[in-house]
Amino acid sequence: MGVVTVISGVTAIGTGLFAGYVVDRADRRRLMVGCDLVRGVLLVAVPFVWQAGPRMWLLYVLTALVTALKTVFDVAYVSAVPQLVRSEDLTAANGRLMSTFAFGTLLGPVAAGFLTTGVGADWALAVDGATFLVSAASLRWVDFTRHAAERVKPAPGTPAEAAPAGAARRPAVAGRLREMFVVGFRFLWSHPVLRPLTVLLTLLTFVTMGATDLLIFRVQNDLDRDAATLGYVIAVSGLGAVVAAFAAGPLRRTFGFGACWLGSVAMIGVAVAGTGVSRSVPVIAVLAAVFMFGMTLGGVCSMTLRQEVTPEPLLGRVTSAFWTVHNASGPAGAAVLTVLAARYGVPAASLAGGALCLLIAIAGLLTPLRRAGAGAGGGAGPVRETVAGSPVSGPRRRLRPGGRRRAGSEPVCDRGAVGEYTEEP
Repeated sequence: MGVVTVISGVTAIGTGLFAGYVVDRADRRRLMVGCDLVRGVLLVAVPFVWQAGPRMWLLYVLTALVTALKTVFDVAYVSAVPQLVRSEDLTAANGRLMSTFAFGTLLGPVAAGFLTTGVGADWALAVDGATFLVSAASLRWVDFTRHAAERVKPAPGTPAEAAPAGAARRPAVAGRLREMFVVGFRFLWSHPVLRPLTVLLTLLTFVTMGATDLLIFRVQNDLDRDAATLGYVIAVSGLGAVVAAFAAGPLRRTFGFGACWLGSVAMIGVAVAGTGVSRSVPVIAVLAAVFMFGMTLGGVCSMTLRQEVTPEPLLGRVTSAFWTVHNASGPAGAAVLTVLAARYGVPAASLAGGALCLLIAIAGLLTPLRRAGAGAGGGAGPVRETVAGSPVSGPRRRLRPGGRRRAGSEPVCDRGAVGEYTEEP
């Protein structure tokens, strides 16, 4: 299992480097359907190939292929959400997506256990593959153009690297490589809110990736509880994710992005620290729910922010770059927490992780994140980010390349990424 985990993590990071480029250049519905169909065929074929005898190398190859397809699909669906709902409904839509993911996280392992026990692991994978085929069929009835007109579209003369799918001009090889690996990262770094968000979330992922391992070790080893008790704790934690998914929209409308995201980081820190010092299983279960509430609330808010402030032609690459950057720190953080827990105990490792989370929240107060979404309406609507010296609120305006910036306006994209953009009514 360790090798499978490593292959999955490395493949996700590697695919993330070019997944956004593919998403921005392809029809997103067809791309998602294709990813589902290929995953479905690969997994359905497992029991038939396995009849010739188990082959571990085949499992490793399957893991890499399915993970790569999953990464592309995930970037595509996040980039497609703004085409499906009105801008003011983005937070609620992302919350619903998170709630379905939370339900899947709760019910998936249970269903997998029953299937594996009943028909074997190979046929359980085949059943999993069948669900991807159902997903591919259902996507044919989704209208991806319903709200596409609300999104930012490039005007004539937009540089090739910012052009949407189907652009006629094919850039040189060096230009394509820059489009794949650089454009999304440069946009993140040029944006006054996304830059600190990316840095702080990378540090946060360093802690949270290993938090589940600390929870498991605490319940089963330190407190000497059985697997059933651990299952109850994890089930309660899932309820926190479900509640946060439905509460994210109202909370962001009321308090704005900055307060919600920084508050979620503080909640995560308290939960991580408390899990390591408490000896009460019910208390640990509640803290696990608080942890998942914070993780889900922060995830919904950061996802919505990227969708709001990123021009349509760049959304896939920015999403892919964002995930690649902050997810890369997770495995290293999990390894560090594991070493700390083995050497100094879970309480010490949990307190250290919780303290780091609280320091991240405090650091966020010193960045534009503190004021993001603090304007009228508390962050409701398409884009209501209030950055020091640069209030940006209300519906996003159309961008045109190559012109001069009006006095008092802020460029949405940096020049090196997609040309010099200015705001025009």
